[in-house]
Amino acid sequence: MFIDFEGIDGSGKTTLSNLLAAKLKRLGYRVAHAREGGELKAPTARRIRELTRDSRLLEMSPRAEFFLNLARDAQQLDEVVAPALSRGEVCITDRYLYSQLALSGGGRGLPMDELRPACELASQGLWPDLVILVDVDPDLARLRKRLGKLQSRRGSDGDSRKGLAGAGLAVRVRESFLEMARKDPQRWLILENNDVPLRVLEQRLVDAVVARLEGREQQVQRIVPAPARPPPADPTTLQNVEERFFQTLDAVEQREPALAVWMLSGVPGLPAHQQRLAFAERFPGLTARGMAGLDDAPAMDLREVLADLAPAEVAFSLTGRTDSRAAMLRQRLYAQAPAEVLASLKHDGSAPAWALRERAMRDGRLAEVLAGLAGQDCEESWVVREAGMQRKLFAEVARSLTGVPGARADALREVLLPHDRLAVLRSTHGLDTPVARGLREALAGKALKLVLRSLTGLDTEEAWALRERGAPLTKEALDSVDGMDVTRAWKLRVEHLGRWPTTAVSSLKGLPLGPHAQALVERVLAEHPDRLPVLRNAYAVVATARTLAPQPGRAVRVDATTRVEV
Repeated sequence: MFIDFEGIDGSGKTTLSNLLAAKLKRLGYRVAHAREGGELKAPTARRIRELTRDSRLLEMSPRAEFFLNLARDAQQLDEVVAPALSRGEVCITDRYLYSQLALSGGGRGLPMDELRPACELASQGLWPDLVILVDVDPDLARLRKRLGKLQSRRGSDGDSRKGLAGAGLAVRVRESFLEMARKDPQRWLILENNDVPLRVLEQRLVDAVVARLEGREQQVQRIVPAPARPPPADPTTLQNVEERFFQTLDAVEQREPALAVWMLSGVPGLPAHQQRLAFAERFPGLTARGMAGLDDAPAMDLREVLADLAPAEVAFSLTGRTDSRAAMLRQRLYAQAPAEVLASLKHDGSAPAWALRERAMRDGRLAEVLAGLAGQDCEESWVVREAGMQRKLFAEVARSLTGVPGARADALREVLLPHDRLAVLRSTHGLDTPVARGLREALAGKALKLVLRSLTGLDTEEAWALRERGAPLTKEALDSVDGMDVTRAWKLRVEHLGRWPTTAVSSLKGLPLGPHAQALVERVLAEHPDRLPVLRNAYAVVATARTLAPQPGRAVRVDATTRVEV
């Protein structure tokens, strides 16, 4: 029997496919997993995958990507799948040719009628007996994926080629998978992975697969395990969103405790702080990292408590803080987490910040100093950049230019473009300069997410034109209006609320809860009363507005480094 797992990134298909393989082996079946442990078994397929993920290959067309992915699956088929089936084994794959149809057709927009014959050729007529679509809310999948990177300490600065297209790609790919499942219900089994414990999903999956293996066909296409708690009887509103959010968080903690901690990231106020205190002992690193952007005294007290347990994460959480307590804590943390301490100095031109940079330069930490030099336009910063250029630290120098305007910065960007276009694009965050405008137009079709993110806070005709072109495709168009209280920002939110409700709400963070904001949040809550990412963002908006209410003139700076991905 040939079983294929499909689903968007972060859906849990890799985890569930490996759990199924292990369970079937324990039940006595002979099983071959073509991607056991998350790694493709065919070495050639692994090499091809590296190529298709390389974000530096910006000129790779969707059609070329499609044929490379076909080659990967064809190699897996020849080297792993077909031999296993010929031995009479149950063969499990984590992605097959359906993924190429969903990505290239649904996601990239190539004509499905042109893609199918090529897939038939690659398959040699061999298609799965059972396709298990692990279906999940794309916002939740993105949260889990980001959390997984943090827990495994994988870097987050880079993007795969798929990632450069923006979060909308996963939404379109999911819709394509669901359409394929709808057209072939005998072959496809949909397993929902939103709000139930993994052990429950595993058991329901095993039961369904064993029934197929034993010839006991189940007349059901979608497996929807009972939720951990019943849906609320009354509507979710601004008045009860705090209660609903923390009730939902309690349920999340029971099945995914680390995700519950991560859902509190950047949420201000006493209720969130009390919940962090409850998590701090079990999850010191996630708790500390989740305080990025919080500048209240209780958060600072908790950072000092966690400093020895999670020095790198505490240092990260200090990004954007320039007060004396933050400066003293950085001094304390420098020996344990120098890279994170130096990176946290972005936009900090204070004397203590420069003293730390000078110390790090004496220690030979030029690359780390550059990582925290964003926003600095003083002569000392240019000396450091020149040293970076001499050492050929081109990506690091480019990132050090983030938020730095002016002809001198643009001239250096021009020099750096042949070395790392994406790093240069990132450096144009919030800037309206000739180089920034030209780079955005050149890369909008190749790195739409980064282009849109670089527009954050910009109120120019060019910026609005890019947002309006990008908003139907991906949510980052709305990310770029975070905290903006202008007519065109409100128009963009309302027009694309149905497609990107979670992001439309998060873009209100830092704004007072005026009539427009209240109406928008109430509408989203009415349409998605128990959707976890929506509840989280709605409560974050409410909690932030409460902290700003006594200080109506206070300015709020939105920093891309501390934004929580939801």
